[in-house]
Amino acid sequence: MTLNTVWVYAEANGDKVTTATLEILTKARSLASTVEAIYAGSAADAVAAQVGEYGASTLHVIDPGDGLPGQVAAAGIATLAAERSPDAIIFAQSYDGRDAIGRLSVKLDRPVLTNGFGLDVVDGTLKFNTAIFGGTVLVDVATSAGAPALVAIRPKSFAAESAGGAAATVNTLGATDAGRAAEAKVLERFEEEQTGPKLEEAQVVVSGGRGIGSAEAYKPLVEELAKLLKGAFGASRAIVDAGWVPYALQVGQTGKTVKPKLYIALGISGATQHLVGMKNSDNIIAVNKDGEAPIFGVADLGIVGDVHKVVPALIEAVKAKS
Repeated sequence: MTLNTVWVYAEANGDKVTTATLEILTKARSLASTVEAIYAGSAADAVAAQVGEYGASTLHVIDPGDGLPGQVAAAGIATLAAERSPDAIIFAQSYDGRDAIGRLSVKLDRPVLTNGFGLDVVDGTLKFNTAIFGGTVLVDVATSAGAPALVAIRPKSFAAESAGGAAATVNTLGATDAGRAAEAKVLERFEEEQTGPKLEEAQVVVSGGRGIGSAEAYKPLVEELAKLLKGAFGASRAIVDAGWVPYALQVGQTGKTVKPKLYIALGISGATQHLVGMKNSDNIIAVNKDGEAPIFGVADLGIVGDVHKVVPALIEAVKAKS
């Protein structure tokens, strides 16, 4: 049994729909007979083509003007939901997604289920999979508050697969009254400098933890190896909190979720918070001098040794093969 209608809150960078949105659209196709998308932004035709390819029949477009998308979107979605009563509205666990779902929760007086990694329909009810107690316990939950169910899903929870659909029909909504929330304006935008593939999308990720010893060791060990393997470099929360690297590199429950073909963990003990963000990688290699480190429990290949000896040797071996 499936639901009748599920909406997906679509996000885009410029005119390109985010991978997290496409992942949710792919999953939504198995949950409901009708999948629609809601989008607050410009380039509606380009977005409609992409969400349509992944299964959305309609794209409801909200004009955020120069306001924050999540704030304006919540007001527009609340009005539309009151008219059309979808069974569920699914968001990505992103900055804009969390902003929109939080505000929508208040407007609709509905609870939210966040930080999920799985969705299914059982006996006509949407079941939600998430982790609690720092990721140590996995639970299945559902809301009994009535439709629409509001859920947020972590990126990389599902694989994005095209349905080969035609462009979604664009439904441009009228003016949206977001109240005082609309008074917040975007004055300037800054793009973070990016070298190599994005951390969330890279096929190879090399991450460093406290075991690398110092901030100065990050570049010659982690960055160097990642660049040689044409991958991205990441970090554990421990060295982000220590100020060794910026938060944008953090992999884990409160950072980014990655699912590369190869994940290399250097000097990372493997706290549950970190494992949640990378344990679904296809292949995991861990280097740690502590043979009892939890990271070895998920590693396909574990090397018990000092990263300052193992990694330079590995870098030389990779260079020799290049």
